Amino acid sequence: MKIRGLRIVITGAAGFLGSHLVDRFLAEGYRVIGVDNFVTGRKENLAHLEGNRFFSFVEYDVSLPLYFADDLDGVLHFASPASPADYLDLPIQTLKVGSLGTHNMLGLAKAKGARFLLASTSEVYGDPQEHPQPETYWGHVNPVGPRGVYDEAKRFAEAMTMAYQRTHGTRTRIARIFNTYGPRMRPADGRVVSNFIVQALQGKPITVYGDGSQTRSFCFVDDLVEGLYRLYRSDHPGPVNLGNPDEFTIQELARTVIEETGSTSKIERRPLPEDDPQVRCPDISRARSALSWEPGVSLREGLRRTIPHFRRLVEEGEAQARNLS
Repeated sequence: MKIRGLRIVITGAAGFLGSHLVDRFLAEGYRVIGVDNFVTGRKENLAHLEGNRFFSFVEYDVSLPLYFADDLDGVLHFASPASPADYLDLPIQTLKVGSLGTHNMLGLAKAKGARFLLASTSEVYGDPQEHPQPETYWGHVNPVGPRGVYDEAKRFAEAMTMAYQRTHGTRTRIARIFNTYGPRMRPADGRVVSNFIVQALQGKPITVYGDGSQTRSFCFVDDLVEGLYRLYRSDHPGPVNLGNPDEFTIQELARTVIEETGSTSKIERRPLPEDDPQVRCPDISRARSALSWEPGVSLREGLRRTIPHFRRLVEEGEAQARNLS
């Protein structure tokens, strides 16, 4: 397939994952139209693309209908608050972008005969009773709990995506994304990796919720983007788990961050939030067989590539505070 000149739309393009995905598709020769309303995205994530003739940007809320006159090869729907701090603060917007936004972007893909990739999440598994989680597991989600606004938005988005595939023959793919980290994350986005790194760099206590025995799997962003690109180019409709199957306790993550930053921070325990999953780890057998994909960056190596990003932001914030005092 000749790629140069093929045009795709990426929603949530100014976000952490979306901006890295924009870079990857541009590097592969696509023309990219980025869409974001900057509710959680950052203009700085796309600043390096100013003047790139293969990239254009539209500031827009995809919860409203959106149409392009150009031919499109694909629509990649990544618009959504994605961290607990964001979707708990923006519950209605989260539900709207997962429902109305997904419907609108599927409609765009259908009208253009384009393939559609949905950024779903491991949160569809809720607080899982099957471990690790395969794509065949239906999940254990509290629909009326505070986290339900994100979990159920993504579950609805998956159902809508499959309905378009079955009813209209739309070429769809579903990626269930597990915890991902790396440069361009916001310092105060509320995700555990960014929280721990910023606290360590500032010499503040590392806040561990519960006893720290709950587990997560952390995937470096470059590995995740490679999996997303392979899924988009494949014929596999999904869902496909994309994440790192190496499992760590939150306590282990905190200690590793302290070591890698050289911090003197101590660990401080706080009550566990409602509906916080006790375990989370992907079964990536399907990704291995269908995409020939698995992550290659270890947690320590990924942290070493990520910490300089946060160190720069922390130093800039401290310099601004000094100038204002």
